Amino acid sequence: MVRRTGRGHLRVVKAKARAQVRGGAAAAVAAGMAVALLTGCGKGPAASAVADPVAPAAPGAVAASPGADRTCPVIDPTAPQSPPVVIDGSPANTPEGERLSQAIGAQGYGAFADVYATQIVDHPAGRVALCVTDLARGRLLVEAAHAADPEADPARADLYLSKYAHRTLMAAGDKLVDLKAKFPIYSVSGGHGAAVEVTTTAEGAASAEFKAQLEKATGGIPVAVTKGEPATPLEGPMTAAP
Repeated sequence: MVRRTGRGHLRVVKAKARAQVRGGAAAAVAAGMAVALLTGCGKGPAASAVADPVAPAAPGAVAASPGADRTCPVIDPTAPQSPPVVIDGSPANTPEGERLSQAIGAQGYGAFADVYATQIVDHPAGRVALCVTDLARGRLLVEAAHAADPEADPARADLYLSKYAHRTLMAAGDKLVDLKAKFPIYSVSGGHGAAVEVTTTAEGAASAEFKAQLEKATGGIPVAVTKGEPATPLEGPMTAAP
């Protein structure tokens, strides 16, 4: 079975050996501190604009032009992470980051799917790193998110550049789901806007030939291949909810 993970939001949570499903994305939470898939968002003045990720601008400021490195951040899921906040004893994302992310996600998977790549909530705490393929359209996306939810603070969004939109990578990933190859494909995801991410066996992850076959199938879109685990089928009969 191939897992197709669709939503590319990230948040920091304290793992409790459980899996979360939120906004259409399955997030497997491992023991310790981990990075999981998510959605979220914030509150602020109506006149706020997108801020600079290097030196956050004051409310009402316009995001600076791309600097030397505006590449979409990559979070290591194995690295220890501290929760942004603790609510009733449980680690959580900041309410501001959650709210803005929810509003951004609605636009990113809607009218702005042509440029939306991914987002990282509370990067840093209280802010949302938004990765898009076009900064001008990205600013319009944040404005549209604020227009749809005036309580979502656009000044908490930091724009970064990705090479591919999430929609583009998932379309390329769909071509791999039924691909007949030497090694199994355990999961396919949209990654961080830079490549289709595929998990397979350790041997498959080390095979240059397998990687080349995958990239040929995607039409030249890069594929990042890593070792993973096959999907575990659900046990027991499926019953309808009462």
